[in-house]
Amino acid sequence: MVNNIRRDSTMSHYSKAEQDDWLTIYLKYLLFVFNFFFWVGGVAVMAVGIWILTEKSNYLNILASSTFAVSAYILIFAGSLVVITGFLGFSAVVREQRSCLSTYFCLLLLIFLIELVAGVLAYIYYQRLGEELKQHLTQTLTANYALPGKAHITHSIDRLQQDFQCCGSNSSTDWQQSAYILSSESGVRVVPDSCCKTVTFECGRRDHPSNIYKAEGGCITKLEQFLADHLLIMGAVGVGVSCLQICGMILTCFLHRRLKMESY
Repeated sequence: MVNNIRRDSTMSHYSKAEQDDWLTIYLKYLLFVFNFFFWVGGVAVMAVGIWILTEKSNYLNILASSTFAVSAYILIFAGSLVVITGFLGFSAVVREQRSCLSTYFCLLLLIFLIELVAGVLAYIYYQRLGEELKQHLTQTLTANYALPGKAHITHSIDRLQQDFQCCGSNSSTDWQQSAYILSSESGVRVVPDSCCKTVTFECGRRDHPSNIYKAEGGCITKLEQFLADHLLIMGAVGVGVSCLQICGMILTCFLHRRLKMESY
């Protein structure tokens, strides 16, 4: 009878040990799967930041604030850090080293804080976007277009009007007060040639709706909507990756605790 009790006790002990082992293995697989999606998310975050800066950089020159560009740079930095951290996560899971898991957790927390800063900046900029454009865009168009040393601004405005099919910040009449149109350099133009539906030399001599773009609300409305949409994209990607990070930090804590218990 004593032998039976001992046998039952031994079997119970082995059963608990097996359950503990399976729990650790389960946590490892969960963290491994999470890390894969986290790594993919990091690549996506970095790609979004690079896409915004490369494809949409033409419009950044005419913005009064650098907040939009800074938010994109933060996304690129955070995405790069996520990719590097992802490799550390794979290593930590395979090696089952608590020190690697601790470092992994700290990096997840750091990335989460960086993305939080980027999110706050994007939200603040989103709130004051319309007012900033109203104050700054008209002045930029009238005071800086086609002036010496302002070639980058001139190019940005031309791209803006062609891409968004608009003319002037609020309407084509904004150009009547511009330094360029009032100068002899404009010739007989009443608007820049980039306002034209079909751009040809001195096509800006006629401001008839059949010749130039007459977008309702002007370029301000178009640019404001464009920036708002891209801020939402940055925010959505950041929130998605942040949610993954919270799950990852929880899983990392659980696995770290299991490994610590098994070491005793």
